[in-house]
Amino acid sequence: MNIVQGRPLSTAGRLDREIRTYDLLDSLRISYYSCDHAPAYTMEDCLAVDSLLETRMCKNLFLCNKQKTSFFLLLMPDDKPFRTKQLSHQLSTSRLSFAEGADMEALLDISPGALSLFGLMNDHNNRVQLIVDQDLLKDDFIGCHPCVNTSSIKIAVKDAFGPFLEAVHHTLIPVVLTAEN
Repeated sequence: MNIVQGRPLSTAGRLDREIRTYDLLDSLRISYYSCDHAPAYTMEDCLAVDSLLETRMCKNLFLCNKQKTSFFLLLMPDDKPFRTKQLSHQLSTSRLSFAEGADMEALLDISPGALSLFGLMNDHNNRVQLIVDQDLLKDDFIGCHPCVNTSSIKIAVKDAFGPFLEAVHHTLIPVVLTAEN
């Protein structure tokens, strides 16, 4: 694995959604680093990427209410447990559960295992609400997949939750997630 400043040196063989991620970041003049790696399906798979990028990858969860009328992208530190009841209470939403992969693909153009903040660029109808644990907002950088799980990006928190979110017409809802129930 090699880290490069900006987009990978070659875009040959890459999916369009990954290239669109780099194109958008470049058009916004956002500085970032990227690297390619073996497919990362779990947070454990991301440990080597964390070390290389000198940051931590976000845990990304795609959630919905029981009726599937509200969808949420939750970004949280990889070492925090997810407590449905705790998040549901803060969002005043009952019965949060994991959304289906088909919904993720339809709304964010991302396959399960590659979910990240960058999928919001494909949510043109703003159907997905971004929820971010406050501890991530305290970091200088975060690591995210560029809509595929074979590459990762290191981006400044101020750029990810500032110019990027503005460009894709989304805002974030900060939450406080703790290890307690």
